Amino acid sequence: MRHFLDLRDFDRDRLNAMLETAAQMKAGEVSSMPLAGKSIGMIFEKPSTRTRVSFEVGIRQLGGTPVMLAAQDLQLGRGETVADTARVLSRYLDGVMIRALSHDTVAEFAAEGSIPVINGLTNLSHPCQIMADLQTIQAHLGALEHQIVAWFGDGNNVANSWIEAAALFGFELRIAGPEAYRPPAHLVAWARAEGANISFVDKAEIAAKDATVLVTDVWISMGDDEGNRLQDMAPFQVTETLMSLAAPDAIFMHCLPALRGQEVTAEVIDGVQSVVFDEAENRLHAQKAIMAHIFDDNF
Repeated sequence: MRHFLDLRDFDRDRLNAMLETAAQMKAGEVSSMPLAGKSIGMIFEKPSTRTRVSFEVGIRQLGGTPVMLAAQDLQLGRGETVADTARVLSRYLDGVMIRALSHDTVAEFAAEGSIPVINGLTNLSHPCQIMADLQTIQAHLGALEHQIVAWFGDGNNVANSWIEAAALFGFELRIAGPEAYRPPAHLVAWARAEGANISFVDKAEIAAKDATVLVTDVWISMGDDEGNRLQDMAPFQVTETLMSLAAPDAIFMHCLPALRGQEVTAEVIDGVQSVVFDEAENRLHAQKAIMAHIFDDNF
């Protein structure tokens, strides 16, 4: 049984195969229905637009039946253990995608259940998003290993998955943000041990210089305390000036939703170098590819 919990659970060849399938699916070159006759649960502990719609549509396009399960509608929301929920749902469903508050919930569900589990987002990682991002980079810029990716702002769950991707695909990753908001040291140490080229800088301009991909996210994720974040993150806003320091063909990415005027200016996210809506569309194709590889041995 295969799960999709984090990028580092797979090697580069397997992830590249998923990305190739995603591109083929987007081009309409794949007609198989690997989820035919299967029911796939979707558990949401956090609100969602892109994850909810892209998974539901993707499951249907692959021939499956999506079963929407809001956490507050489950006994899980009234104190039933994750283990008991996993064991019961494994009797009804063929697989489950979970968008969870805690990474431990997804890991425990995978350990206690008997069906494949896909991480739709946790506090620690967002691997489905990064697969869509990598697909977008390939489509616009080509080979991943030749890229310089500059991340601006909070060292959050998306940044964590970028770190894993840097270790697996060999591109340079520059992280610009306040030291107090950096990603976990143990994750960075793992990535560097795997050969990742990761640097931390305290000035946005240094990270942007000659970068091919500039990417950011909201400064205050769901569940975070605002504290001094807006003040601390202000120097790392992605602006037209920052974009002008990047490579001539550089692209801007953001997983959305975005707050124009905070982490990015409207001129950048709505500008010609922005690929955020291609990126959002690719959530559908990347996740379909992930599901195909998880549920069908022919992929």
